[in-house]
Amino acid sequence: QVQLVESGGGLVQPGGSLRLSCAASGRIFSVGAMGWFRQAPGNQRELVADISSVGGTNYADSVKGRFTISRDNAKNTVYLQMNSLKPEDTAVYYCNAQVQAMPYRALSNYWGQGTQVTVSS
Repeated sequence: QVQLVESGGGLVQPGGSLRLSCAASGRIFSVGAMGWFRQAPGNQRELVADISSVGGTNYADSVKGRFTISRDNAKNTVYLQMNSLKPEDTAVYYCNAQVQAMPYRALSNYWGQGTQVTVSS
């Protein structure tokens, strides 16, 4: 009964920017690490960035210096600010969160529905 709902995907030109959002809702006890993954057709799903519950971040080498992950714990929301976008960034982006759900506080990974990001001229 936990859901992650993504928004913010779309079509942008190379060099453009986009901000993705992902909000967790439901019977949430706590939210741990959150992150963004992406998957292009024919490729494996790869980690783009993640952020701990206290704000520590990790980035894939391919996006360092261009993408910024952040979170708003009060809103159970994670963001991905994507700048200087390249065609290689084209993929479906999925958010992920470690969530303890009520009433049993079972710890599970939850996935968003995915949002398409296309970088093209």
